[in-house]
Amino acid sequence: MPKVLIADSLSPRAVEIFRRRGIEVDVKTGLKPAELRAIIGGYDGLAVRSATKATREALAVADRLKVIGRAGIGVDNIDVGAATARGIVVMNTPFGNSITTAEHAIALMLSLARQIPAADRSTQAGKWEKNRFMGVEVTAKTLGVIGCGNIGAIVAERAIGLKMKVVAYDPFLTEERARALGVDKVDLDQLFARADFITLHTPLTEATRNIIDAAAIAKMRTGVRVVNCARGGLIDEAALVAALDSGQVAGAAIDVFAVEPALASPLFGRDDVIVTPHLGASTGEAQENVALQVAEQMADFLLTGAVVNAINMPSVSAEEAATLRPYMRLAEQLGSFAGQLTEEPIEAVEISFEGDAAAINTKPVTAAMLTGLLAPQLESVNMVSAPVFARERNMKVSEVTGTRTPDYQTLLRVSVTCGERVRTVAGSLFGGTRPRVVEVQDMAFEAELDGPMLFVRNRDKPGFIGALGRTLGDAGVNIASFHLGRTGPGEDAICLVQVDQPVDEALLAAVRALPHVVQGKTIHF
Repeated sequence: MPKVLIADSLSPRAVEIFRRRGIEVDVKTGLKPAELRAIIGGYDGLAVRSATKATREALAVADRLKVIGRAGIGVDNIDVGAATARGIVVMNTPFGNSITTAEHAIALMLSLARQIPAADRSTQAGKWEKNRFMGVEVTAKTLGVIGCGNIGAIVAERAIGLKMKVVAYDPFLTEERARALGVDKVDLDQLFARADFITLHTPLTEATRNIIDAAAIAKMRTGVRVVNCARGGLIDEAALVAALDSGQVAGAAIDVFAVEPALASPLFGRDDVIVTPHLGASTGEAQENVALQVAEQMADFLLTGAVVNAINMPSVSAEEAATLRPYMRLAEQLGSFAGQLTEEPIEAVEISFEGDAAAINTKPVTAAMLTGLLAPQLESVNMVSAPVFARERNMKVSEVTGTRTPDYQTLLRVSVTCGERVRTVAGSLFGGTRPRVVEVQDMAFEAELDGPMLFVRNRDKPGFIGALGRTLGDAGVNIASFHLGRTGPGEDAICLVQVDQPVDEALLAAVRALPHVVQGKTIHF
């Protein structure tokens, strides 16, 4: 039975979901780093919000951990690189709090336009400073949306409903999507030049860190108002303070800070700044939604292998998981076959999807192939870490679909390039579920890959098969299955022998010493 640790406060209904689906769950919140490290090794899954830090040190002792689920969007509290290297899937819940965060951004923008917090404080203090708080309308103003993904798109739609003009900067926003949203897609400098209000909805990466700094602010319209409900670190806070002092920026509404909890900041105590303590996702509806979503996603992964909203792995729906499982098994076997025969550094790998295979979700299958390919060289590798290890080794990985009409209804072909040598192996599914290798180096044969096997490449000469059989028999090794292929009579040939007993080094040396043998290796599946 899989076991999950809920380390931050989640809805009790999330616990019910895990237990109803047969997953054991412990709720232990407020753990100190040392306490988390002491117990994390006993769990298959870890569910967190933003308080618990899944650090490299914690993950180093999480030998059993398979998945981390973040009830929310940002994964700043999770060392995704360390998790990936250890083969741990990291999931978030990007849709559960989208509306709540978008509404908070709109609320801050309107509050900023009408100076509502400062007016409230003044009035509550017994003053009646009606003439002091002169606001601006948002109608007909231009809103610049930096990051027009899920949340940014909702903000844009709400702003259009307020009769605002919307310009959006997002490298991944297509012209078609922009037209559908009713926004004008622009570059960043154009956004700065045109926007009366700017709102940020982008993740924090090295490319987006301090995306609003002194240089960016200098390009903005005088009197611009800035809202940040996304991530701390997107705005250079010192530069923002200076721009507020100079009047270049008329006001700012900040929900997130570079350092949190933000107990002190130069932005505090100003009437032209509204601050909230990271409340973007803080509604009952949002917290319920993300808790239920993360529980369902983690349960699906642990029980069926479905991968949804993963940060470091291709997504696989529950329906796809059943269909892809035999393909992934075949791909891993083909990768393992090629990997065990390869001793030189691998420069490139191509996996070709032919016939019915051309229509499947290829990314998880390629990840499975890389897992098998790299496993002979690495102590621990899985579908999460394999693509990363391949990149670290400068391996060029490519996919090709529908390149030819195969002799089989469905076919996967793996080509591994090492210098001048290209090694190919192909396989198919028999009965739709049973993996078999059907071709090696353009030599056709059919074999199931199972247990200890002996691979021999030789010249096709009379008497060779008998000599190989006698050599194995004299060593007390029984042949379970014997598969042959060749390019033509008297030419290159291969044989793949499944054996009931392991082939030791002495026997392997005897096989290699037989006449006409070019290569002999033991492989295991």
